[in-house]
Amino acid sequence: MTKTTALIETRQLGMSYPLGNTRVDVLRGLDMRIDAGTRVAIAGPSGSGKTSLLLLLSGLERPTAGQVLIDGIDLGRLDSDGLADLRRERIGIVFQSFHLLPSLSALDNAALPLQMAGASGAREAAAEMLRRVGLADRMHHKPSQLSGGEQQRVAIARALVHRPRLLLADEPTGNLDDHTAEAVRELLFGLNRELGTTLVLVTHDLEFAARCDRVLRLHEGQLQETPTERQPEHRHAVSA
Repeated sequence: MTKTTALIETRQLGMSYPLGNTRVDVLRGLDMRIDAGTRVAIAGPSGSGKTSLLLLLSGLERPTAGQVLIDGIDLGRLDSDGLADLRRERIGIVFQSFHLLPSLSALDNAALPLQMAGASGAREAAAEMLRRVGLADRMHHKPSQLSGGEQQRVAIARALVHRPRLLLADEPTGNLDDHTAEAVRELLFGLNRELGTTLVLVTHDLEFAARCDRVLRLHEGQLQETPTERQPEHRHAVSA
């Protein structure tokens, strides 16, 4: 049987940072495969390298060892322009702190990825995505006029407006109250089902993680897979 190409694959992935006269290994020899359409949580204590891994998967950071492949494309072979093109075409990113431009309306924030790519109909596509995330009546408000939950919904609309194959979310509910956090969880899972977008999220929220197809826990630079309600009860190191 032919082995299918994973949407995400890492091979002996490593990341280290200088600390004084030494280097700290944050990630060590990670081998991981994630199939298209799945939703995967990356969990672990603060400082375990969760955000670093997400940045490597997006091409916003370069590894110190190993490879990251997205849709079979080796990110290490791309220059900065190539990486920017890959993100515009295939990847959406949601940050914990929203990163909306304060001078722009929700509509213009959501339209940015398409406008930067020179695509036609950017504002129309952004308006449709804002309607999908429940902000039809807030499109012309600026971030300062929106609640935290509404700002996160704008950030999600911006991340999905170009219909990426992969959505990376770093603590997407970390700055939200319980009620709003649950609404954002349902939104992310609903869009995952509707659009078929692969969802990879970093979270401290164990209940959120358990509702994913897979939970990958980072510990001492290594990944282990832990069972969820959607998995058989076993625990093993993650490998290709």
